[in-house]
Amino acid sequence: MKILCVIDSLGSGGAQKQLVELAKGFQECGHDVSFLTYHKIDFFKEELIQRDIIVHCIQDSNYLKRLWKMRSFIRKGKYDAVLSFLEASSFICELAGLPFRKWKLIVGERSANPNITKSFKLKFYRWFHLLSDFVVSNSYRNRDIVKGINSLIPSKKLKVIYNLVDSRNDNPNHIQPINKLEREKLVLLIAASQREVKNLNGLIEAVNVLTESEKNKLSIHWYGDVGDSSFNKALVKIQNYNLEDIFVFNTATLDIKSKMLAADVIGLFSLYEGFPNTICEAMSLGKPVICSSVSDIPLIIKDGRYLCDPNKTDEIVKVLSYVLKLNSTELEAIGKTNKEIADSLFNKEQIISQYLNLMQ
Repeated sequence: MKILCVIDSLGSGGAQKQLVELAKGFQECGHDVSFLTYHKIDFFKEELIQRDIIVHCIQDSNYLKRLWKMRSFIRKGKYDAVLSFLEASSFICELAGLPFRKWKLIVGERSANPNITKSFKLKFYRWFHLLSDFVVSNSYRNRDIVKGINSLIPSKKLKVIYNLVDSRNDNPNHIQPINKLEREKLVLLIAASQREVKNLNGLIEAVNVLTESEKNKLSIHWYGDVGDSSFNKALVKIQNYNLEDIFVFNTATLDIKSKMLAADVIGLFSLYEGFPNTICEAMSLGKPVICSSVSDIPLIIKDGRYLCDPNKTDEIVKVLSYVLKLNSTELEAIGKTNKEIADSLFNKEQIISQYLNLMQ
């Protein structure tokens, strides 16, 4: 098949990473795959270039002109299937199919943002899903939100496919060791962009409530690029609370798996998520995870001791205090259980097959 993947950019976001992984999987199955974007942000582009996957970028500051150019590009491409992620990209692909199309169109829903039900614009986008063949959500929570907004979408068109994790090249024996001075501490790694929704502020408040003994046992390594002004405000709060020795901030990295392997626990405290890549990857690597109780996470991690309400400081404190008491043997056992769950739910071959079945 000739498959086109459409998304806003190749930035460092979770949706972008998943679409890149899917594209690589489609190519490995013998299909002709290419990308179409409209913002030139190329964090993942090199991965595609190495696979000889062509990336087309149509940039135009005028939204209507951009829409028309992308529509023309898609209609002239003689594709067998088009897969789009994120609402604006999907909207463009849905309009490209008018008045008729010969290709299969699958649109991916990746957000469980509660504002979807309150925003006219976000609800408007979902009504155009009637023009697609399938709407694939990466969580049951997101599927239910879409169905609630547009009840006319037939249930048979609404599919749930979890995120995939390619664990074939994971090697726990080749990891970058954490700084020797921090080996006596529990290293908590968080891989997320620096945006308000990722709840760094809530984490800071919780860390500040920990006892001095607990603070001395904790080192937090955060990997992610700055996305809004909340980060600078958080840095001021960290300084005011004298927590500079606990928080270490790094830019996003393509080598996040080795960083995870070197950490003790992987965390995420987002106010909401579609379905977080970082949790899928961490579990696949056999790492313990602590997470806010959002999206389908409670369906995956059923032990409430590792979950918290991101809006309640005391619940974040409770989960941090709990993992700080665990020894290495206990942490290893938790990670082993997580890996068994991940191997069952996030298997690459299984998920690639599910998407290809929809396209065919």
